[in-house]
Amino acid sequence: MTEVTLLEAEDVRDRILSGDEVAILDVREWGVFGDGHLLFAISCPLSHLETRIDDFVPRKDTPIVLCSEGKADKHLVDLGAERLIAWGYTDVNILGGGLEAWRKAGFEVFSGVNVPSKAFGEFVEHTYDTPRIPPEEVKAMMDRGENMVVLDSRPMSEYHKMNIPMGVDCPGAELAYRVHDLAPDPNTTVVVNCAGRTRSIIGAQSLINAGIPNKVVALENGTMGWHLAGFQLEYGNDRKFPEQLSDEAKAKAKAVRERVAKRFGVPTCDHDQLAAWQAESGRTTYVLDVRNPEEFTAGHLDGSRHAPGGQLVQAWDRYVAVLGARIVLVDDDGVRATMTASWLVQMGWPEVYVLENALDGQPLVRGAHKPKIYGLDAAAAETVTVEGLERMIADKVCVVIDLADSLTYRDGHIPGAWFAVRARLKDSIKKVPDARFAVLTSPDGVLAQLAAPELRAMGRHVAVLVDGTEAWKAARKEMQTGFTNMADETNDVWYRPYDMDDAQEGAMKQYLSWEINLVNQLDRDGTTRFRKFPQA
Repeated sequence: MTEVTLLEAEDVRDRILSGDEVAILDVREWGVFGDGHLLFAISCPLSHLETRIDDFVPRKDTPIVLCSEGKADKHLVDLGAERLIAWGYTDVNILGGGLEAWRKAGFEVFSGVNVPSKAFGEFVEHTYDTPRIPPEEVKAMMDRGENMVVLDSRPMSEYHKMNIPMGVDCPGAELAYRVHDLAPDPNTTVVVNCAGRTRSIIGAQSLINAGIPNKVVALENGTMGWHLAGFQLEYGNDRKFPEQLSDEAKAKAKAVRERVAKRFGVPTCDHDQLAAWQAESGRTTYVLDVRNPEEFTAGHLDGSRHAPGGQLVQAWDRYVAVLGARIVLVDDDGVRATMTASWLVQMGWPEVYVLENALDGQPLVRGAHKPKIYGLDAAAAETVTVEGLERMIADKVCVVIDLADSLTYRDGHIPGAWFAVRARLKDSIKKVPDARFAVLTSPDGVLAQLAAPELRAMGRHVAVLVDGTEAWKAARKEMQTGFTNMADETNDVWYRPYDMDDAQEGAMKQYLSWEINLVNQLDRDGTTRFRKFPQA
């Protein structure tokens, strides 16, 4: 039987500084995590441990350190450790005393999410003096009809919600790849924006690093800054970069790859080397495809995961959990992979490679990535179809419990459904009315199925909605919005300022101030390995 080791705060910090592989997993809910956590802790809530752990920590002998707040929620790390050991993980540790002990040791606690990446963005601006432009000046340029383009460095899902007028969606890794067609005239000013700061800064600096002849600036504070300046945003747009690159753009993009690879020392590897690494024991190798979602779905290497380059730089902790791991990046011609790798190198990742001729002549897998899910086969439960649930609701013989995150629940749930957090069901179920059946649902039904045995052990007669709430929506059934029946708090999710129902402007100001001040907190923490390279 694998034993769990309690580690002192000093021991955990030493492991972070050592450069050896370690995964620090915070098993509290994401919103609670956002209130305070270790800089390099990865949000991996106990509620979702089965669905995320294999992607996060694919090697079973990787050292894992579980974290929670402290005494009050120690059961979270205990349950997490128990499950990891049952799934075959052999080096499971717990931060003794949790975050409380970390604070008492005098170490820094960071609020917010994706903090290492956001802090890195501020480091880049300070280090390279990335040009920035206030929204008032951009608006004046637009009004004068100046020769300019606005490139939005966020994924389409974010861009579609709101964008700067004139903005064209061109997510981070695509910028240096597509800009040659989007701004072929060297006299065109290129303005890069995101929602706040990080992707604007990284995007603008990417184009500068690429050596394009255009004037490049980051929109100061992104769409939030635009809104706070009193200017109108646009909503529901789908403008994006041209799918096909011109021959001239391809040639320029190839030159960018060579230039950036040389400046930042980006190494490459071939398929034989990758296979050897993947067969290697005692070392973790992530294979991440940085192309856009449509390209990945159309065909990708077996065993690779989708991590769009811009998002990987903006939030690497959503894709990679093992500090000190090896990262191999994949695309079709090396341009986007090299740009992404250059930033990971600057972040201090010890081994980052671009896979040469990554897709040429290789068998490819179609469709989205399907993560390995632990415990699903053992979580047998009665099921009910959409039609069956509709009848049960009409007959008033059931109560529906929705395990989606609170933001998803707010935006649309089965009428009358109760919101609950899986890891807190033992307490929240007390607030849910009793009924002959408790029908569990979640967006795709997976979390509901995993939770079914837990709820059944609490004395409820449980059924699971087949394919979850997505099936209900697909059948065009009525949906209800808002926080209507809440059996739990909404701190399961980290709400961005524009996710909030009210007080958005105050939240935006607070958020932007928080980002700017991260640099000072980094200095106090002393665990980052950000690298400065000479100007080209």
